[in-house]
Amino acid sequence: MENNIEDVEKHIEAAFDSVNLINEMVNDPVTEETKKTVERNFQHLEIMLDKDWFIEGLTAAQKTSVNASIAAGKTYVA
Repeated sequence: MENNIEDVEKHIEAAFDSVNLINEMVNDPVTEETKKTVERNFQHLEIMLDKDWFIEGLTAAQKTSVNASIAAGKTYVA
């Protein structure tokens, strides 16, 4: 369990690297490589959302962004 606020913030920053990557890539043409990259990143976000300490560290707007990116990523790879 993460309890150090600096550690939580680092994990949130890493998650938003995934959010930003997904948001950029879903506008690109679909290739096997881009699908794999997007899938890896939305799976990372799903794993993080299973952690209470992570969810508790997010603002409401951040939660919305993470969930929207997961949804966009799943649509992209479908």
